Amino acid sequence: MEGTGTMTAKAIMFQGTASDAGKSWVAAALCRVLEKRGLKVVPFKSQNMALNSFITKRGYEMGRAQVFQAEAAKREPDVRMNPILLKPSTDKDSQVIIMGKVYGDLDAVTYQAFKPQLKNRLSQVYDELANENDVVVMEGAGSPAEINLNENDIVNMGMARIADAPVILVADIDKGGVFASIYGTIKLLPKEDQQRIKGIIINKFRGDKTLLESGNKMIEKLTGVPVIGVLPMSDADLDEEDSVDLVNKSKVFDASKDIDIAVLSLGKISNFTDFHSLSLQPDVSVRYVNRVTELGVPDLLIIPGSKNTNEDLKLLREDDFPEAIQRAHNQGTEIVGICGGYQILGRKLLDPEHIESEIEEQDGLGLLDTVTTFHDVKTTVQSSARAGQYDLHGYEIHMGQTKRGRDARPLLTITKSSDGELSHPDGAISRDGNVWGTYLHGIFDNTVWTRHVLDELRIANGMRPLIKSNLSFAKYKDDQYEKLADLFEKNIDMTAIDKILDATD
Repeated sequence: MEGTGTMTAKAIMFQGTASDAGKSWVAAALCRVLEKRGLKVVPFKSQNMALNSFITKRGYEMGRAQVFQAEAAKREPDVRMNPILLKPSTDKDSQVIIMGKVYGDLDAVTYQAFKPQLKNRLSQVYDELANENDVVVMEGAGSPAEINLNENDIVNMGMARIADAPVILVADIDKGGVFASIYGTIKLLPKEDQQRIKGIIINKFRGDKTLLESGNKMIEKLTGVPVIGVLPMSDADLDEEDSVDLVNKSKVFDASKDIDIAVLSLGKISNFTDFHSLSLQPDVSVRYVNRVTELGVPDLLIIPGSKNTNEDLKLLREDDFPEAIQRAHNQGTEIVGICGGYQILGRKLLDPEHIESEIEEQDGLGLLDTVTTFHDVKTTVQSSARAGQYDLHGYEIHMGQTKRGRDARPLLTITKSSDGELSHPDGAISRDGNVWGTYLHGIFDNTVWTRHVLDELRIANGMRPLIKSNLSFAKYKDDQYEKLADLFEKNIDMTAIDKILDATD
């Protein structure tokens, strides 16, 4: 298939037999495959539920999955790629973000009733993207066979109908029961939606694919849908979409590395993608701590962002983490807080308007002389900053405002923000320099500055600094998209993909 030159894009949609079936990666792979053909490709997911988010250059918030899909397609992230983002605040409520800005907090029942009002807006956004691109690569969420939710669906078959898009079903064989999940998913759908499914991809396979051949033939006969490929388990290293992926993150220190970095795995952890680039440093081991007994005395302890800082701080206190963190600090551990973690490090958290929870006032860890007050205005900006001799870039997503006391000095200076705000200080650092925090997400993606921070740690621990690293996080990620695209092309019937796309002309 070559570039269409037409005003309306071709479309294809990946839906899964379950969450974490690999839809996001498969969509990213096809984005890069089609981009390499010279096509103008755009990813699209009408509704995403995730605590990992990103801020666009225009200050809009969107899900990380569509960001890495945009990078795979070599496109600037655009909030239209993910017009609705749900960020769970509690087990029952989510912050609803529409076109990058907060609409409000809704419980699940209220949101289900609200969804039909969003269909026209989603249709408009999709049409805009379709008129600007050659191909729209769409992604569903969870499973299309959630029969209790399908009446008001706007992200799986509901969105496929709006876009009149063909669907490829992605099934995760690693969990077991792959043929039952394929058959059950398809047969639970109405006939109209069953007919929309044009192919099946079996994902995360380990072993000899010839062992699947008889099963593939039987499932094709039972469903009338062809299996168009079997993707092996991939070692491509991409940003993960949500905290469910923390299950697979390392929990122990890799003794072959020089620097032990521990990240607290908060209950409402957000944007743990902040630490992906740290794990690529040659002398660093990054581990995620769930229990106080796992903490020990790391070289660096990071308290990450949180969707509900007050509640996560309360849980840390219930699990005796404050005492363990103080002990580690006393024994030389450097303590860092990013966004919500920065707030937790302070003396007080004030929430008089109950923005986050019913907790109006709570003592922080007291390791930074700061006080945070929560307000109903959410800061969502991309920012450039200066820290000593280093220029940094990142983004901010937070509800609170933090004030420094006499015993804390600013960590860095924000020199430019996407909202036009004038230069101002950000973050705080303790008098001894061993505790610091910032609102700047993505700060460790600035690899030259990060190498400086790590070398300071090495010196403090009696080691020589490393020779300056030429690590480029952006190039590393691009290499992963190439690897993923190559895997896709080698294992998927691209002739079948082209026929499915061409049928949408």
